[in-house]
Amino acid sequence: MARILASDIGGTNSRFALFETTGDGLEMADSIWLPTHGAASFPELMEQLWASDFAVLPGGFDAAVLAPAGAVYGGVTCPNLPNAPWGIDVRDVDFGTRKVRLINDFSAQAYACRTPAVAEAKVVQAGEAVDREPIGVIGAGTGLGYSALIWAGNRWTALPSEGGHMSFPFVGRDEAEYAEFNRLESGRNWPEGDSVVTGLGLTLVHKFLTGEELAPKEISARITPESETAKWYARFYARACRNWAIGVMAQGGFYIAGGIAAKNPLFVEIPEFMEEFHNSHVYQDFLHSVPVKLNDNEESGLYGAGFYGRQLLNA
Repeated sequence: MARILASDIGGTNSRFALFETTGDGLEMADSIWLPTHGAASFPELMEQLWASDFAVLPGGFDAAVLAPAGAVYGGVTCPNLPNAPWGIDVRDVDFGTRKVRLINDFSAQAYACRTPAVAEAKVVQAGEAVDREPIGVIGAGTGLGYSALIWAGNRWTALPSEGGHMSFPFVGRDEAEYAEFNRLESGRNWPEGDSVVTGLGLTLVHKFLTGEELAPKEISARITPESETAKWYARFYARACRNWAIGVMAQGGFYIAGGIAAKNPLFVEIPEFMEEFHNSHVYQDFLHSVPVKLNDNEESGLYGAGFYGRQLLNA
């Protein structure tokens, strides 16, 4: 039996778990959530972990896989966490093992698709997944994450992406007005996924439509399937999903993760979502065939990091 330290470091929470390998699976032995902004640096975050009630200290595991919400370089650094005040270099911390890797947080979400973490995922659209074909993953929270899982030779490999920072496509005059509103309100060079299909994006589209500036939690408590805010946000979310499903040809299935849909499933349940998801003059049949699921397990990234840790130990 091997032990794996897994982490999912987001803009709001830093989640940690200790996994033990069992046969060809993983079993979570302990987990803890820490506030990302409660630490002034990555080493300080790790010191908080070691000082907590978490069941492990440096050297008490065989591999460590950390999955930050940012671009990873060489498996060891993530210089910029877009929604956190510091970066990560694993060489700044003594883990007690040389088998330490960084992977993007949505690479971890992709690996999670091969674990029990998605066993209870809710069906958004039924379909037949094609074995060993690409699996698409997307998820809105503090940021907008993208990844894909492909079968490469004899193992599953996650393709990292920073797609949340690509410019976002808008359609029609009303959306063009919103695009300029979004750009000015967010202070960015152009509207991007991170300012449209995120908590910030929910605040901005609600303000554009109603004049009210509310936090995402307040909006979630007020909106109904009939509200314009819900309809606009569902269309934007579906557009991001459709583009990514086509972009990676997700014949193996498509998973929607992230806190926004997990806490507000109506965004993927109201008719506007599937109407927009299917809206393609070339690939409509393909989009109708893709099995789409909502993964509302907020610890799935930990399972994905653990899955990669197992691969690391078996390499």
